[in-house]
Amino acid sequence: MPLMGLIMLWINIAVAQENQWNSARPDGHAPISIMGDHYHKKGEVMLSYRFMPMWMNGSLESSFDISNEEIYQNFIIAPQNMQMNMHMLGGMYAPSDNFTLMVMANYITNTMVLRAKSGVEFTTQSGGLGDITIGGLVKFYNKNKQSLHGNVSMSIPTGDLDQRDATPLNENAQLAYSMQLGSGTWDPSLGVTYLGQSSSFSWGAQTKYKLRIGENSESYKLGNRLDISTWSALNFSKHISFSTSLSYFKTATIGGADEDLNPMMMPLFDSENSGRSQLDIGLGSNFYLSSGTLKNLRLAVEVQLPIYQNVVGIQMKNSLMATVGIQYTIGHH
Repeated sequence: MPLMGLIMLWINIAVAQENQWNSARPDGHAPISIMGDHYHKKGEVMLSYRFMPMWMNGSLESSFDISNEEIYQNFIIAPQNMQMNMHMLGGMYAPSDNFTLMVMANYITNTMVLRAKSGVEFTTQSGGLGDITIGGLVKFYNKNKQSLHGNVSMSIPTGDLDQRDATPLNENAQLAYSMQLGSGTWDPSLGVTYLGQSSSFSWGAQTKYKLRIGENSESYKLGNRLDISTWSALNFSKHISFSTSLSYFKTATIGGADEDLNPMMMPLFDSENSGRSQLDIGLGSNFYLSSGTLKNLRLAVEVQLPIYQNVVGIQMKNSLMATVGIQYTIGHH
């Protein structure tokens, strides 16, 4: 009887584990652009690197394209295009099965091409360390191939707000809000993530809200931000999965203004031209090694295209975003 009891206990544990949501498969992670999508088992460590370029081209007023000539009716300079490159390093560690710690640091470079009303075209650049994020994931539920966890984080204002560059009018001009490297405020974020799986298919959804606290050293604060994402993925083989995603975000307008920016110069110098709603569609893939010397190594890529944009005032038009990443888990059971 004791032996039979031990056998039944082992069977029950094995069945319970089999019914849990499992990250050790190609679609066990969300598309690489989504942060905080999964937690870890006790003692596991995950290291990650992401490269995230984003391109903007032209300008919008509300949800409509606006030409340079229309911008020149009220401003001296019109933005033409911009590229932002972000390099992000991440680390996760699970001190228990129910809680995972995480930290993310990034390095940002921005390049913006502008054209003056006189026809002169010039380029400004900025770059450096962005804001560092620390946080945790709290597991609430993991049964029947479904999982639910909470996302809690705090953004630390390590990004510089005094990025400057030479322009035809000023050799040391303060750059636009979008060219700065951080928020300048301590920004808490709360969210929740749901995950589901079948034998060869997975899906998920996440919502997060970031709150800006106080005013930064340049007398303004960025707008609060809401993010909602949903995705699904299909295992094409034991190593590769393909995913689709829909991601929506809404940011409020900037409060206050940087006194070094003349709002009559160009739209991006006016804090009232800020805040937007945007819906993106994404296509991605995860490549996962489940055995061998590089076991638990992941390579992933996702491309996102805006299908809806609505901005407050006049702002640049987002055209494309991509994320390429590598993730490596140590101590996986």
